[in-house]
Order: sequence, then structure tokens, then C-alpha cells
Amino acid sequence: MRKKVTFRGVVLRRPPAVDVTAVRPTARTGGPVRVGREVAGRGGKAVSVITGLPLNAAELADLATRLKKLCGAGGAVKGTVIEIQGDHRDRLVAELQQLGYSARRAG
Repeated sequence: MRKKVTFRGVVLRRPPAVDVTAVRPTARTGGPVRVGREVAGRGGKAVSVITGLPLNAAELADLATRLKKLCGAGGAVKGTVIEIQGDHRDRLVAELQQLGYSARRAG
């Protein structure tokens, strides 16, 4: 028989959800943030790719919006990677360093 999950004596139908923000590291300088350039699978058009950000999905979307406005370009969040259309590596590295991340240009 399965063990019932309780919260202060009340039997719950399903286990409580885990808070993702409690597990995420709080330091912005935890790991290296890489800003690279890719053209593979895009018809030869360059895309700036930002990897290694220790953020959840909502924070990634907010940061992507800010960076797209900075560059005046489109882009998307795919998983844990931010893609900005065009080659804006220098501008993105400068902005990420200003925000407190240890960003480096890759490639």
C-alpha cells in the first residue's frame, strides 16, 4: 500500500509540488555564462546563443526580452538557452557583465 502524503494532518490527493526557486542557486556568479555565435541549421544566418544562465523559465524569458530590446532584434528562449538573431556577442557580454554575470565571449 502506498504511503499517504499529509500536510498538517490533512490527507492530500497528490504530493505537494517542489518549489524550484528554493533549489536554484542564488549567486549570479555561480558558473560561466557563454555567449557564442551559431549558423548551423539557420540557412547561413547568424544567431547569438547565450548558455549557462542559472535562471528558471520565467526569469530567462524576462532576461531574453531585455536583451532583445537592447539589440533591437528578435530571438527566442529554447530550453535553457537564449537565442538572439544576429551577431551581437560584444553587446550581450557587456550587458550581462553589467547585470552581474561572469559572461565570456565564446567563438
